[in-house]
Amino acid sequence: MSTPPSLEERLRTALDARARLISARDLAPARPPTGRTWGTRRIRRVVSAVAVTAAAAAAAVAFVLLSGAPESGRKTPPAREPSPPATSVPSSTSVPSTEPSPTSPPSAPSGTDTPSVAR
Repeated sequence: MSTPPSLEERLRTALDARARLISARDLAPARPPTGRTWGTRRIRRVVSAVAVTAAAAAAAVAFVLLSGAPESGRKTPPAREPSPPATSVPSSTSVPSTEPSPTSPPSAPSGTDTPSVAR
């Protein structure tokens, strides 16, 4: 029985066969890109730089406008005593109801005596 070639030997022969497929003509330097893609890349680069600059300028202007520099000629008025809170008057008066509540026992009519039981 013959032993199969080792993994290292198989890799060496495969790499050697692949290397023989490359010639000197394949090793020539690549030509630089031409056409619209080269101009589009430049335009994108310039537009992005302008956008970043405009955003930074807008942020700087907003910071200056919103920072609110203190005015030196204007004085703040002195503090006053707080005024007492206004007392509120109830808007509706409560009238006692003549109907008994469901939890209270029934009451006798006012102004009459309790009837006596006759024997």
